[in-house]
Amino acid sequence: MSFREFWIALQFLTRLPTPRIIDPRPDDLARAAPWFPAAGLVVGLCLALIARLLHSADPWIVALAVLVVWIWITGALHLDGLGDVADAFGASHGKPERFIAVLGDPHAGSFAVVAITLQMIAKLVLVAELATEPAALWALVLIPAWARWGTLVCNKTLLSLKPGLGASIANSVGWNVIVAWGIALAIAAFAGAPATLIAIAVVPAVAFYWQWRLGGITGDCHGASIEVTETLLLLACVLG
Repeated sequence: MSFREFWIALQFLTRLPTPRIIDPRPDDLARAAPWFPAAGLVVGLCLALIARLLHSADPWIVALAVLVVWIWITGALHLDGLGDVADAFGASHGKPERFIAVLGDPHAGSFAVVAITLQMIAKLVLVAELATEPAALWALVLIPAWARWGTLVCNKTLLSLKPGLGASIANSVGWNVIVAWGIALAIAAFAGAPATLIAIAVVPAVAFYWQWRLGGITGDCHGASIEVTETLLLLACVLG
């Protein structure tokens, strides 16, 4: 792994300014995949910074600011995946081949609107509850990283239902990288936000769900998984 790949991962997963990539190659994004959790940490650091700057404000103001920054930094990329998956589930009637076909429709249906709206409400409420907790900053840093670590796990364990990026990432990221990131995040979680350790159970559960429901995974499913994982980890921190 090199910092060149880190900047590519950051470009793909966020809207943050990065250095210009010289001599782009077709496999750049696949080679950058090991840096996905690091990009998640950058997202989390930005969220924690906003929460820290507004720590004296009303928790709902803090939550709204964090949510707006969260959506802006990621460019609503994962929310888009969540919406597409909701539409596909709503229209596929349990047929995997129909699910894949609906994913290709660029229009947002009622299922997408409802799913995205509920997701934003859930994050807003949970961040508002978390804002008053001592572990809030640690949790905001680690949750996006855990969710993107989950992307690596799902890519490694599940069949990509669409040829292209997913398969290439699975081939470029070894279990040694995935385990190393898992250990690093777990150590950080023990230090400041132990409740986020539930990610070790949530991520395999998400992977199992996609295997059971579809027999594999797509890019939109990854986006939906990131959003759902983040919300479940926020809930765990609030309840924990």
